[in-house]
Amino acid sequence: MTATRPDPAGESFADLLGGRRAAIDATLGPLAFGVAFVAGGESIEWGVGAAVAVTALIGVWRVLRGDKLRAVLVGLLGVVVAALIALHTNRPEDFFFIRIATNAASALAWAVSIVLRWPLLGVVVGTVLGQRGSWRRDPALLRAYSRASWIWVLQYVLRLAVWLPLYWMGQAKALAFSTVALTWPVVAACLAVSWYVMRRSLPDGHPGLRHPQLDGTRVKV
Repeated sequence: MTATRPDPAGESFADLLGGRRAAIDATLGPLAFGVAFVAGGESIEWGVGAAVAVTALIGVWRVLRGDKLRAVLVGLLGVVVAALIALHTNRPEDFFFIRIATNAASALAWAVSIVLRWPLLGVVVGTVLGQRGSWRRDPALLRAYSRASWIWVLQYVLRLAVWLPLYWMGQAKALAFSTVALTWPVVAACLAVSWYVMRRSLPDGHPGLRHPQLDGTRVKV
């Protein structure tokens, strides 16, 4: 059994969620910050200016390709707020404060969702598939989503383990370039590993995540 095409429909979490593309986009702003920060003689203004400009250009390109304007604006707003925080405190590492905070909040939210038996991976995928809450009525799917969701918790914890010490030491350059290393490659690995865990957790003969079952009977969705 492989992690890339284990579903009867030939799909994966990467196919359903499109996480790799979004993660790649999310690295370009911090990368631009790091490059401009170094090239400008460790100038915060150069760094944040480059990050906002690159993110805005990506946003325009995404909108022209048909992406939703709201999602693009949310991404741009996050970079603008991060830039304003860094400019206000005059601490370049504060450009990454929001990113660190959101990863901490995400780790907590995903862990709590598993404990409450509403694993967020199931919520997200179920919403994409239009299943509402029917997947929760399938014990096998619920258990599989819970196990796979721990992989997502681990990705956030991994980033925090690297970023928090760098933030406390004021290592803005290291934060910028570690963001590239710990965003899209980690997201790609998380999608593949969680998909593998998901499929390995389902019993033999289960029709897959598109077909929740209740007491051995397929639930119509």
